[in-house]
Amino acid sequence: MSVAINNESGVDVDEHGLVKLAQFVLAEMGIHPLAELSVMLVDEPAMSALHEQFMGEPGPTDVLAFPMDDLRPVADGESDETELLGDVVLCPTIAETQARTAGHDTAAELRLLCTHAILHLIGYDHHDPDEEREMFGLQARLLGSWATTDVA
Repeated sequence: MSVAINNESGVDVDEHGLVKLAQFVLAEMGIHPLAELSVMLVDEPAMSALHEQFMGEPGPTDVLAFPMDDLRPVADGESDETELLGDVVLCPTIAETQARTAGHDTAAELRLLCTHAILHLIGYDHHDPDEEREMFGLQARLLGSWATTDVA
């Protein structure tokens, strides 16, 4: 899995850890090993601009996900073509505020947000209660598994 990370937020973040997490989540979800993902960390003004431009909502948000290709699990005999998963955009300062409210550190909040966004990119959503239960349950399972790995 190719995960590119670009930190334009001005906040010190464990970029290597986010890359490893993203690779873990993609592998656990059976995404093709040649899939490419971009993770950007931005400041509040940049996130506000993206939030307004793409979601039509004012102010910054914690995370945005921009899918590229429709991805599917790896099948036997599948081609070796690279698939573009999409872009995850995180705002560390918003994550920090949310982390304090949730009672954990900013790194844990960024891991949660990154996992959440990747699930959106591969087709999960939480518009209704059943979808929400499925997506948030999967998110919790992935983060729990990540916490017990040697690479976490």
